[in-house]
This record gives sequence, C-alpha cells and structure tokens, in this order.
Amino acid sequence: MNKAFAFTTAPLLVTAYAGLRVLDGLDGERGPGPAWTTGHLAFLAALILFVPVFLELRRLAGRGPFATATAVVGLVGAVCTMAQISLDIAVGALAADHGAMRGMFAEIQSVPGVNVVVYTVGPVLLFLGLLVLFCQLAVARAVPVWRAVAVVLAVLVSLLGLDALPAVGLLLYAGLAPFPRRGASPATAHS
Repeated sequence: MNKAFAFTTAPLLVTAYAGLRVLDGLDGERGPGPAWTTGHLAFLAALILFVPVFLELRRLAGRGPFATATAVVGLVGAVCTMAQISLDIAVGALAADHGAMRGMFAEIQSVPGVNVVVYTVGPVLLFLGLLVLFCQLAVARAVPVWRAVAVVLAVLVSLLGLDALPAVGLLLYAGLAPFPRRGASPATAHS
C-alpha cells in the first residue's frame, strides 16, 4: 500500500465519519440506519489505515525501543477502537430502532472489562501513540514542528468528545497529509 495514501486517507475518513455522524443526528437520534452504518464503516477503514501510518511513524522515528513501544501503544488503541466500531456496526445492523440500540449497548458494556478496554481507555491509546510519536519526530527534526502541533491539537480537541470529530479529522489531515514523501528518510521528511 502506498504510504502517502494511508497518511492522506485515514484523516479524511475520520472527517467523513464525523460528517455522517452529524447528518445521522439531525433527527435527534443517532442510528440505526444508513448514515450510522456508512459513517462507522468509514471510521473502521480509517482505523485500518492507521496501521501503516504507525509503522511508518515508527520507521521515521528510528525504530528504537521508545518509538516501537509508542507505535505498539497506538496500534493497541487502534485495535480497541476497531472493536468498538465493529460492535457499533453490529448493533446498528441488529437493532430495530434507537431504543433497541440503547439496550444492546447497555448489555455489551455490562460485560466486565468491555467498557474500559473498548469504550474508554483503549481508544485513548490511539491518540496517545500519535501524540508521542509526532512529538518525538518534531524533537528529532524528522517532521516540521507545525505538523506535530496539528496532531497535538487534534488530540486535545478529541478530548471535547465525538461532536469535535470534524475538527479532529481536519487537524489530523493537516498533520499527516501529504506525508511522507516517497523515499523520505528521517532526516529529509520535512514535507
């Protein structure tokens, strides 16, 4: 897979999910329905694309123990979020209406550990991995500081909740795309 494609498309798919989430909520409820499913599929695709993003960020950071551990943390966060999104898609497909969805989610989240791993702490690791890797790359001058600032802002804005995802996606796009250039080494990745 072309690395530039992953770096460009992942944040755009986050933004697409955010836009579909807004459209889905125009009637006062979110899901089930086409906007719910399409938005979640877009976000799942974004998460899959974050796998090569993390691997490339690790490479640019020098593949050392710290970069490797940080990439692993981010990938664990991506997997936890993939689990969440997959559950959301399944619930949206199985539920007849929003009330049924609410009941299914309550049942899923009552399973010990699921709420922490899949819905609260686990997904945070994705953003933590991005934040730390970009700060490491900026300190090493492997990326311009403004890219790291955009990613840090995306992480901070994500703390405001799901309604802030349009801004998060656009900030991630600013930090990630177009990035890295073909053949760029850690010393020359100043796109």
